[in-house]
Amino acid sequence: MNSDGEIARAAQLKPIAEIGAKLGIPAQALIPYGHTKAKMSADFLKSLAARPDGDLVLVTAMNPTPAGEGKTTTTVGLGDALTRIGKRAVIALREPSLGPCFGQKGGATGGGFSQVVPMDEINLHFTGDFHAITAAHNLLAAMVDNHIHWGNALGIDVRRVRWRRALDVNDRNLRAVVTGLGGPANGTPGEGGFDITVASEVMAILCLAEDMADLKTRLAKIIVAETRERKPVTAGDIKADGAMAVLLKDALQPNLVQTIENTPAIVHLGPFANIAHGCNSVTATRAALKLGEIVVTEAGFGADLGAQKFFDIKCRLSGLRPKMAVLVATIRSMKMNGGVAKGDLGREDIDALQRGAANVQRHIENLTGYGLPVIVALNHFTSDTQAEVDTVKRIVGAMGAEAIVCRHWAEGGKGAEELAHAVVKQLARKEDRFQVLYDDALPLLAKIEATAKRIYRAERVDAPAKVVQQLKRWEEAGFGGLPVCIAKTQYSFSSDPTKLGAPEGHVLDVREVRLSAGAGFIVAICGDLMTMPGLPRHPAAELMSIDANGNIHGLS
Repeated sequence: MNSDGEIARAAQLKPIAEIGAKLGIPAQALIPYGHTKAKMSADFLKSLAARPDGDLVLVTAMNPTPAGEGKTTTTVGLGDALTRIGKRAVIALREPSLGPCFGQKGGATGGGFSQVVPMDEINLHFTGDFHAITAAHNLLAAMVDNHIHWGNALGIDVRRVRWRRALDVNDRNLRAVVTGLGGPANGTPGEGGFDITVASEVMAILCLAEDMADLKTRLAKIIVAETRERKPVTAGDIKADGAMAVLLKDALQPNLVQTIENTPAIVHLGPFANIAHGCNSVTATRAALKLGEIVVTEAGFGADLGAQKFFDIKCRLSGLRPKMAVLVATIRSMKMNGGVAKGDLGREDIDALQRGAANVQRHIENLTGYGLPVIVALNHFTSDTQAEVDTVKRIVGAMGAEAIVCRHWAEGGKGAEELAHAVVKQLARKEDRFQVLYDDALPLLAKIEATAKRIYRAERVDAPAKVVQQLKRWEEAGFGGLPVCIAKTQYSFSSDPTKLGAPEGHVLDVREVRLSAGAGFIVAICGDLMTMPGLPRHPAAELMSIDANGNIHGLS
């Protein structure tokens, strides 16, 4: 079998204008970035407002394991399969971050014959969106420091500067730094640090902004520091919001690409559902819904993180209403959740599979709690036995759902046609029972507790007094109606990555909270999660190279 990179390079890509024409996008509405990718113009996006929406399908997954689940691969495969059976499908994905591409994952554009292309370009610099976010974020940091250097007219308490710097590369040495050393000419010394770019509030703002006017309003609301009297100082106070918007002008516009089978795909912003809300942009999803009959989108990591934030943050704040969810699972991952070591996953083990299936069952319960019907996409591996497949179908069927074996990795859209037909059949029922998890009026801590108890099955939330006091101060300042974004490990329902399966009765420890006033949510950081990841012992970057013909290897 060829590698993902070889398969992607062999794909017969069509000019991006032809892909746009499939959706009725005129050539003048596309801003080409080469021959096979383009941005959609702001004026064209505005012209879509009066069109009816298509149906929105969310693809999510069980908790990730080293065994692999294939959420993006399934999203692409389902989109291609819907196209094959005659539906006008649009795929809406998140852009990959350089951090995990060079760290652990190596790439995030799908796999096998279910990929978005050009794979190398999407995984790397793409259309420069993340670079623009990094620049805008760090411009604000520089302007805060510059304001302090030139007299600090706003009275910023240098001990309460909240705005860190950003970089889209995993670098643990930058988590905590001291800046401004070397005397008065080099600024004012202060403690700071770096977050990975995808954790930046600027990223979240871009993902949730409706248009340029909304973007500028949100940027101005970013709280960067406090005075000694605890009065917030914003990006608008620093007068940085205008220049930030200038840097982000192009990044606000969604990117159009295609799959190996030439299905249109809109890829725009939003990875990392463990430390951010992990969804692609509202502008991209809205455009897809106006252009397509069925829109297949995804949210990061497992349904306890990505789907929960998709529903309780993105859908709540934008008014989007998904019609159903597809939950991606693999027999290998279920067996790993049942206690089988990675090296032994190729052997049939019904007992371990039954134990590990509890993870999938928990996700089905949670998704149906949002009022959505669920189909399980069983991403097929050659090591899967018929007895194991039958076991999963029986367990899922007992919960009122259906598990469908999918072979899109090896066969492309053809291998997911059964799933596509099941999705179309469900959508034809025209059900709309979607509901969010909690009411806006709940206190902030109660929203964290609702998520912890109802989604993670925690017994309680453990938050130190300073966190509780901070939440109360934000409520008093008028931020109590915001949703919460839980930042925790992606590997478990708990904040302990070693607790696999479906743990119950654990404690969710909230060590820090951050206010994203511009994005419009509160971030609760739990356990040992870091907002600047580190590289593993053997990062994926070690395996990457480029040959004399310009072909990139190892990015898959």
